[in-house]
Amino acid sequence: MATASQVTTLIRAFKENDRDRFISTAIQLAAHETKLGHGTVALEIRQLVDAIKGQPLHAKVLSFKDNAAAEISDLVIVSHPEERLPEAILPSRVLSQIERLLLEYKQRAKLHAHGMLPRRKSLLAGPPGTGKTMTARILAGELHLPLYTVLMDKLVTKYMGETSAKLRQIFFHMTQHRGVYLFDEFDAIGGERSRANDVGEMRRVLNTFLQLLEQDASESIIVAATNEATILDAALFRRFDDVLYYASPDRATIEQLLPNKLGFFWRPPECMDSVVNAAEGLSHAEISEACADAMKNNILHDKTEVQQDDLVAALLARKAKYAR
Repeated sequence: MATASQVTTLIRAFKENDRDRFISTAIQLAAHETKLGHGTVALEIRQLVDAIKGQPLHAKVLSFKDNAAAEISDLVIVSHPEERLPEAILPSRVLSQIERLLLEYKQRAKLHAHGMLPRRKSLLAGPPGTGKTMTARILAGELHLPLYTVLMDKLVTKYMGETSAKLRQIFFHMTQHRGVYLFDEFDAIGGERSRANDVGEMRRVLNTFLQLLEQDASESIIVAATNEATILDAALFRRFDDVLYYASPDRATIEQLLPNKLGFFWRPPECMDSVVNAAEGLSHAEISEACADAMKNNILHDKTEVQQDDLVAALLARKAKYAR
């Protein structure tokens, strides 16, 4: 059964013609019924919600001034990635987690019928350039969904209450527009609440995010990415279905990555030690940049293959750029 607070919220939303809150609460009710194993009831609620989307709550209201897409247009960048999982060169554990999420999401109707929910919420943690953003693009590409990248600099403002209000807009948009929603550089709002230099407003923002994340019952996928998992609030981890940990590529991964990026420009030598040694310590993105530099050098000098010495030089140049 619905909780008393959910019923009260529904009635108040109807009374105040708050269509957004009405639909959001109804979707929460569907999720609640799913958790109780009432799959048929949950499905009926979702179908009713789909039927009333875009309609007023009662005859007195002819139209709504709020438009979810317009309200968040300055808070997100929308793209339509075409990346696929076979293109990813990532640790086997991370690949397995991605495959599991994709499987559950694609067969979510089967899970709903048995009162179970698919994985939809993932936290990606690791150094810059190790594949976190690529993972979000792969999820969107594999599921043929738009990718909404949240602009954290636009989301976080100095005005009290404004950031929380914008978060609510984004989470409501998730219920109306199915997609992959990427909160990159998530530590901007996800930092530990007990930090001495934290301010009260950011604690309130994090509390709002935790509440919205837990209540979210949309069919969108939520991805939060951070370079600094150690500073995240402990309460965040249990709100996500999965935590994926990324790292700079090891020697075996580097040997896979190089031919993937160089393509027909590269004929791997019998001994890869000097190339792998030069690449060690660089991220996936940095190795990709070095490969691009080597290929451009070949094109500009009318060469057909990237020579080992040229690739080593490009990799070492990347290390020098980042003082490694």
